[in-house]
Amino acid sequence: MVKGIAALVLACTVWGLSPLFYWLLSDIPPLEVLSYRTLWSLVFFAGLLAVQGRLHRVGQALRDPRTQMILIAASVMISVNWFGFIWSISRGNGLEASLGYYIFPLVSVVLGAVFFGERLGRAQLAAVVLAAVAVSVLTLGLGVPPWIALLLAGTFGAYGVLKKRLSLGAVTSVTAEVAIIAPLAIGWLALRGTTWPGQGADLGTHALLMLSGPLTGLPLILFSYATQHVRLSTVGIVQYLNPSLQFACAVLFFGNLVTPWHGIAFPLIWGALVIYSVAAYRQDRARRRAASAAAVLSTTVT
Repeated sequence: MVKGIAALVLACTVWGLSPLFYWLLSDIPPLEVLSYRTLWSLVFFAGLLAVQGRLHRVGQALRDPRTQMILIAASVMISVNWFGFIWSISRGNGLEASLGYYIFPLVSVVLGAVFFGERLGRAQLAAVVLAAVAVSVLTLGLGVPPWIALLLAGTFGAYGVLKKRLSLGAVTSVTAEVAIIAPLAIGWLALRGTTWPGQGADLGTHALLMLSGPLTGLPLILFSYATQHVRLSTVGIVQYLNPSLQFACAVLFFGNLVTPWHGIAFPLIWGALVIYSVAAYRQDRARRRAASAAAVLSTTVT
């Protein structure tokens, strides 16, 4: 339990502070950073699976037509998500990126209802409505919808829907996804790359680009470990550390201006997440009580 929480906190901390890392690469075109992130992630994940003797599972997954189609769609969603985040940070707009990951859990609730018939309780519905009001406030106040936030939340939510249709392990799935995108990344670097030798990129820059692979992979592994050892209600609450740290980076490091409209919208989002988290905690506790009662009854009957 303690190790699981520690892994969860560490994963969310790495994700939350990642804007500082990608800001160091802001002089490189976002699509180029995305290409390197894809390739070094592939090296990291493929190396990990090779050590575990499970690399062949990627090939098996890609040979199945149905699984292949889902993986292609998932690879598009995660690539667009990564690009949106990198692009936003390269322009110093960490505030909208953090908003996207605050909204994401509530978008997932809606997608779960649409694609899997999951029923929305009153608390969940209230949380979704509050989030919609917050986005509307920003749209009216700033004169434009928070497109980056909506893109990040929407693509990550869609990615979650697709992943739910897969029976692959997390690492195997992500390895297959980046393998699908890798040829496009190589082609982009070959045709439009600005970091080849003699073009101004030093070894330090390439070291940072190489580091994007482990920084993508390690938090995912830690998060996967945590979900196996920590209650889901705890995971749901602690994961808000990620957008909270992103929010702090945006305000304290990037100097993003918190307008009065943000001052209204963000508390609405936070209120929605409190409602959602309390409801999720109660549901998790009720399930555990029901499972314990069923176990006791089974033992008694036996």
